[in-house]
Amino acid sequence: MNSQDYINREDKYGAHNYHPLPVVLERGEGPFVWDVEGKRYYDFLSAYSAVNQGHCHPAIISALTDQASKLTLTSRAFYNNVLGEYEEFITKFFGYDKVLPMNTGAEADETAIKLCRKWAYKKKGVKKDQAKIIVCENNFHGRTITIVSMSTDPEARKDYGPFTPGFITIPYNDLDALAEALKDPDVAGFLVEPIQGEAGVFVPDEGYLSKAAAMCKEKNVLFIADEVQTGIARTGKLLACDHEGVRPDILILGKALSGGVFPVSAVLADDDIMLVIKPGEHGSTFGGNPIAAKVAIAALTVVKEEKLAEKSEKLGKIFRDEFKSIKSDMIELVRGKGLLNAVVIKPKGDKTAWDVCVAMKDNGLIAKPTHGHIIRFAPPLTITEEQLREAMNIIKETFKKFE
Repeated sequence: MNSQDYINREDKYGAHNYHPLPVVLERGEGPFVWDVEGKRYYDFLSAYSAVNQGHCHPAIISALTDQASKLTLTSRAFYNNVLGEYEEFITKFFGYDKVLPMNTGAEADETAIKLCRKWAYKKKGVKKDQAKIIVCENNFHGRTITIVSMSTDPEARKDYGPFTPGFITIPYNDLDALAEALKDPDVAGFLVEPIQGEAGVFVPDEGYLSKAAAMCKEKNVLFIADEVQTGIARTGKLLACDHEGVRPDILILGKALSGGVFPVSAVLADDDIMLVIKPGEHGSTFGGNPIAAKVAIAALTVVKEEKLAEKSEKLGKIFRDEFKSIKSDMIELVRGKGLLNAVVIKPKGDKTAWDVCVAMKDNGLIAKPTHGHIIRFAPPLTITEEQLREAMNIIKETFKKFE
């Protein structure tokens, strides 16, 4: 079978809820992936920042295979000998009292919403079923009905109603709007991405997060950070909130928590918040399974031992400097932090961001447009400076072809 055969089979038997770049991958190592014809590419999407530690990192794969040969799943009906080890490790790693383990980023966001509402009724004294959570325009927290209920993306919402109530939507990066929303005594939390990833790597003004967190604290409102994409060293710090010294009341993690090897997500909070949920009030069959626990420990250890946050900070500056040196009337704006970056593309004739991505693919580098006119560039954090500069040459040569 060739690439087109694989594409045709997916098209015939799979739901049409994605529009992938026309490349069929079968192997990955470090910052590289190979297609079924054997062509090598630089991966500049990293599975939406899930593969921060590089494809198939040997330490993470070893943890996966070792645990998979012993015990895979017990459910939470019983204790196992691995979960407590992971819970101790991750809570000390991020500095929280407790963790609630889940599988996907959307599940973790749902868990944080439930935890925030439960806290509002048990601790803040909000009347039954009146709790509200502030969210931001152009957010992306997942695809569940409740999460798309707080989305402003028409594609995410169309024909999925009726929607879940209880959300106040304000503009992102707007402290005045936040202050106005916080006047409502029934507000329980503010759920925010430190950098809006799916919106096109929208980086807020410096001081936005720290001021927002302080405003929430003053009103006894939980500051909830969705770091599913921005966390685990992607932006040049362990957490994007660390750039402003913000410690969220509830921290949501996923994606690179497993290095892209296994579905693992987590919600972290201190006892005063986390312990409002009692036995039987929330759960997950696979959440906290032994494989996930061992994989997450290995993935976080790689981040620390290989100093991936520091690498991301350094290489991100090189990337943005190099990109800003490209002379092209298609490049409208370059923005980002660490190795989470985006380029806003100005269409040239009938050529769009999609055409640029297809051309880069042909030249040996893969990335994907978002919202039609923005390309996200997020290589694995294990990429070397030499490899990054080689990849930048591919990008530069690609843009030259559109001049």
